[in-house]
Amino acid sequence: MTSTVHMPLWALLLLIAFAAVTFASHFLFPSVRWFFRRRLERAVARLNTRLTRPIEPFKLARRNDMIQRLVYDPDVTQAIVDYAAKHKVREDVAFEQARRYAREIVPSFSAFAYFSFGTRLANWLANLLYDVKTGPHNARIIDGIEQDATLIYIMNHRSNMDYVLVTTLAAHSSALSYAVGEWARVWPLSRLIKAMGAYFIRRRSRGGLYRTVLARYVQMATTGGVTQAIFPEGGLTLNGTVRPAKLGLLSYVVEGWKPGGRDVVFVPVAINYDRVLEDRVLIGAGTRGDRRFRASKRMVARSALRIVWKRMLGRFTRMGTAAVVFADPVRLSEYGAAPRLGDLGRDLMGRIEAAMPMLCVPMVARALLRSGAPMNEAALAGEVRGMLSVGGADIPLVDDVGAGVARACAALSARAAIRQGEGGWTLAEGGAPLLAYYAASIAHLLPAEPPLDAAVASDLSAPAGS
Repeated sequence: MTSTVHMPLWALLLLIAFAAVTFASHFLFPSVRWFFRRRLERAVARLNTRLTRPIEPFKLARRNDMIQRLVYDPDVTQAIVDYAAKHKVREDVAFEQARRYAREIVPSFSAFAYFSFGTRLANWLANLLYDVKTGPHNARIIDGIEQDATLIYIMNHRSNMDYVLVTTLAAHSSALSYAVGEWARVWPLSRLIKAMGAYFIRRRSRGGLYRTVLARYVQMATTGGVTQAIFPEGGLTLNGTVRPAKLGLLSYVVEGWKPGGRDVVFVPVAINYDRVLEDRVLIGAGTRGDRRFRASKRMVARSALRIVWKRMLGRFTRMGTAAVVFADPVRLSEYGAAPRLGDLGRDLMGRIEAAMPMLCVPMVARALLRSGAPMNEAALAGEVRGMLSVGGADIPLVDDVGAGVARACAALSARAAIRQGEGGWTLAEGGAPLLAYYAASIAHLLPAEPPLDAAVASDLSAPAGS
């Protein structure tokens, strides 16, 4: 026991290294993790005193624990057995597949990343690009929702800036959990998005096992009171209109709700822009009849650098108004013990359409499309006031109609969609698709008008310029 052992120096160093790793993993790391977790819990407790809706414990649970809870859920276990039988594989293989799905879906929420970085970045970016306006009753609507209910924002989807705007507006209330598609699974963006509390969904996956894992996660989050944000249209609108709801995620929420339990309150959110960042890409996809968004990373980087350069030179101007309006909420308990999913979807999308903000660019676009003759700014301002009196009286987001029309005309002219002649403003060649895209966002609020003339209809059939 006391004899001397001789060994090479490299073996001694290797032994010391293994001992250090073992000590750290068994004694040091758990202590460090405990120390920082206690500090995080105290920080979250202080943060919750400032939030209208405190962060629920479900959202703060450790990711590994949530994955384990999800894959051992009885419904998921049955789906694993069914998957193994259908695909003729061992149940342990099916179990690992379910675990991979769970790892892909479950976020790793960080309150520090969300409130110290995410919301500040969202607020800076939104106010850099737009004059952000909100509905006059937004705060009252949120404050009127009972604290023990699960709040779910239901939004129309016009731009990827929708995430940024709603995150900014909800920052004083709580942390949002978004459902995001395959576009967000690119590293390192995926790590940041998971830290912000978002969960990934495969919109094209139809496998029963995947759907069960996703459904149970959504239902657990809803039962746990997590504030969520859902785009029921299932993707960006290609023509500017609000599309009917796809009921996938909504069906998971409804199926997991039990009468007498925690109520679910849906807040319809209507979002509109004077300029959608991706409008040309979306119009092009709509003209082709597909959903292949041909926007390369180089194009996105070039656009971002152009904004930064103009900002440095002091020549950057905002892209007009971005408006977010909350409609009256819908409580799931009001639909009875067995809610009819189709009725719920139509009700939510109908409220979004009714609350759609009437902005100057869409109104000017509509007026010029329907005119057939040049219009000066005074005539356009008269048309805009007429539209506001019909469709936007309850949502006064346009303060100065004359100034708003002038800015809208300048913005559309800079994009070569309209041109100014002796008689006033008129459509430029190839400008009709862009104007139609914006006019469509408010068309449902206004009376139907006669069909477009042949020249404009022909122009609409051609893709918009770059």
